[in-house]
Amino acid sequence: MIIPGFIITWLTFPGVVVHEFAHLFFCQLTGTRVLKVCFFRLGNPAGYVVHERPASTWSHLLIGIGPLFVNSALGLGAGLAAAPVGELAGRGAYYGTLWLAVSIATHSFPSTGDARAIWGALWRRDAPLLARILGAPLVGLIYAGALGSFFWLDLAYGVGIAVMLPRYLGLS
Repeated sequence: MIIPGFIITWLTFPGVVVHEFAHLFFCQLTGTRVLKVCFFRLGNPAGYVVHERPASTWSHLLIGIGPLFVNSALGLGAGLAAAPVGELAGRGAYYGTLWLAVSIATHSFPSTGDARAIWGALWRRDAPLLARILGAPLVGLIYAGALGSFFWLDLAYGVGIAVMLPRYLGLS
């Protein structure tokens, strides 16, 4: 059974919101001026942050991969909270918290648009060699993740971070 991507996006909309928040957060952290933000919409892309060119290649990298850190951490945190929430508020709250956790963690991967922006920053004349060495394979991984999403890699990652990792750690 094939489920169109936009339906998955609608079902996991909290992850889109957190993904865009992560970009916004890293823009603010790096002092990069934000021009426009859309946390969620019924369209493609489902959300976006338009910003000026960051002051450095490293700032560009941080802004681009910010969702990997933020969505993973918040997805894990919500996954860890699911069991205590369930004990306090019941089975529905437990499953609701797990849905939220998986939704957030599922949108951890940077988008291909993020990859294109990072790639452009890496090959600017003033980009440091170390940034190119570290960033080029990262862009390849982002594209591999995008290809993997066709095979539900992003959902598998979300379940792994939000459900399996807390169980593995013995915390759920």
